Amino acid sequence: MKVISLQSGSNGNCIYVEAGSVRLLFDAGISGLQAQLRLSAHGRDITQVDALLISHDHSDHIRSLGIFQRKFGLPAYVTTETLWAAEESKNLGKLADIRHFHAGSSIRFGEVTVETIPTPHDGVDGVAFVVDDGRRRVGILTDLGHVFDGLQPVVESLDAVLLESNYDPRLLANGPYPEFLKQRIRGLGGHLSNAESADLLRSAANGRLKWACLGHLSEQNNTPRVAWRTHREIVGNKIPLHVASRYQASEVLEV
Repeated sequence: MKVISLQSGSNGNCIYVEAGSVRLLFDAGISGLQAQLRLSAHGRDITQVDALLISHDHSDHIRSLGIFQRKFGLPAYVTTETLWAAEESKNLGKLADIRHFHAGSSIRFGEVTVETIPTPHDGVDGVAFVVDDGRRRVGILTDLGHVFDGLQPVVESLDAVLLESNYDPRLLANGPYPEFLKQRIRGLGGHLSNAESADLLRSAANGRLKWACLGHLSEQNNTPRVAWRTHREIVGNKIPLHVASRYQASEVLEV
């Protein structure tokens, strides 16, 4: 399988996964033009994507859903509750091909299965994803809320993962955010810290995990260097680490 993070962070999220002949996009938080150009730079045609899957209703994951559909003709998979919440607060425009799934269910695309994992993040009916082609399993695990029951076994089942590593506690505590927002970020419906992410990877590092890509880093409360250092201190050098950019596409990551 091949993975390209087209962008990851509160300014917009979109992840491409290719498994054999199946091509999938996860989330539509960047512009259609950005997605098209960044995929094209890697030799991929966005109009050949088989489906767009939406994790939850926050703008940085769903704002361009309508554009991806209208401009590229992509069928969109989203829970009913997520779509309702998004349409109440955002102008998604006309939607044509919406296919609903239930959080916790699996979706088949040919020989590929996408498992949806309910999360306690403070979106409406949010999910994370695992893509399974029968040989390899890749996780797209961001906006998790906290390290909830069942998350560790999921990480340990993976061959590769894009995992949320949102904030450094010291930078968050001393940063410019108002206190209510700081409490939201480190609360049960917020985000994982660097250390929480690293602890998950440490437990999985002696298993089948081939690499991890740290994603959804905060611009104010984290830096790639701090996230990298924290993971190396906790996980060591057992697995290759990548960091997904908030501003540009990653290299093609393969497993």
